[in-house]
Amino acid sequence: MPLKKLSFKKQLAYASGMMGWSIMTNLIIVMLLYFYLPPNNSGLVPLVPQLLVFGAFNILSLITASGRLLDAAYDPFIASVSDASKNPKGRRFPIMKWAILPAIVFCGLVFHPLVKGESLTNAWWLVFVLAGFFVSVTTYIIPYNALLAELTHTPEEKVKLSSFQQVGFVLGMIIGALCNNFADLIQTAFHVTERFEALQYTIWALSVFSGLVMVLPILLIKEREYVASKPTHTPLWPAIKNTFRNSNFKYYLISDFAYYTALSLMSSGLLYFVTVLLGLPDSDGGMFMGLMVVLSLFFYPFVNYGSKKFGKKALVLIAFGILSLIFVTIFFLGKLPFQPANQMYILVVFASFPLAALGILPNAILADIAQKEAKETGENHEGMYFAIKYLFVKLGQTLGITVFAMLTIYGKDPGHDFGLRLSGVVGFALCVLALLFFTRFKEKA
Repeated sequence: MPLKKLSFKKQLAYASGMMGWSIMTNLIIVMLLYFYLPPNNSGLVPLVPQLLVFGAFNILSLITASGRLLDAAYDPFIASVSDASKNPKGRRFPIMKWAILPAIVFCGLVFHPLVKGESLTNAWWLVFVLAGFFVSVTTYIIPYNALLAELTHTPEEKVKLSSFQQVGFVLGMIIGALCNNFADLIQTAFHVTERFEALQYTIWALSVFSGLVMVLPILLIKEREYVASKPTHTPLWPAIKNTFRNSNFKYYLISDFAYYTALSLMSSGLLYFVTVLLGLPDSDGGMFMGLMVVLSLFFYPFVNYGSKKFGKKALVLIAFGILSLIFVTIFFLGKLPFQPANQMYILVVFASFPLAALGILPNAILADIAQKEAKETGENHEGMYFAIKYLFVKLGQTLGITVFAMLTIYGKDPGHDFGLRLSGVVGFALCVLALLFFTRFKEKA
């Protein structure tokens, strides 16, 4: 039977899965450092000691790195399992459904330390629950993203579905970043006196909501009606090596890695930039994040039109250039000749286009790369391409969180903030690196 084309409702159902795991992952990125190693004006107490290992790494940076590295090693495995699946209901959804409940549980447990105070016990607990969370959510993410190449059949369809997917992702970013705002509501509505408990209730509620949203594409899309895919027969290691033989993919991968490292620096530092550098309440962090995402939505039609008119590569390069200037601005936050809130508004306005372009286009570009190889070889390795991408995304996010946690050693409190400003310098260098490597990408290939 001929394959069906995704209707508008089915496209929204697919994008809802992105929103679900985006909420969870952004809760970890935005809240983890702030929750366990808060600035002294946050109303929270530190939960892990600020001890140095080898004179440079603090404990929290090593914990986040260990969980992500385990997860990164797991990516190609789950991709290989998914690509080779012979399940009559499809290669992707039957695997994804088993990941949802563990992801909910581990996301909530990440913010439930065993000791309500500074303790190494909390550090060991974090190693366990973060590893569980990352492995669980990866079991959903890798097959989910492989479907982008399989559910679409033209470059235009890929950009369009990637746009819906990115809307889901940025909505997840907003909801995750509003965690402190929701905690304010819980404290007011339910008379919860401790900020610590209000944040825990909020994160459990958001985790359950995320899981319910992640179920929607599995319930509403019958994979076999939309996808004509054959199980691959290439063993795991040769499949990995085959992806790296693609020179275009290598340039794409390095740029993507540098970008996600920089983005992780910005996300990890958001609440610190707002509360320490600008002296604003932490609930404003969610408001600024929400405004940035809403403004980025206005650029979506332009990105869709511009990718056809000028090519995807040109828009990506412009986005990297603007983002590098934004990181320069972070270094000077609180010292610019504007009111603190206005400084953040300037940052938000200029960040909205890069957020739109770098959210939509990279996945569409990768889907083109994967589909081109499938036509040439006759084997569908979409899962492996997206697994390698997300392996490097996670390595980048890990490096970003690790570097930011290390930089807090040099100052993370009002009057002692040089470490926070250094994150702007590092982010600038990463964006320039991403731009330089992506100039080597051959779009016509």
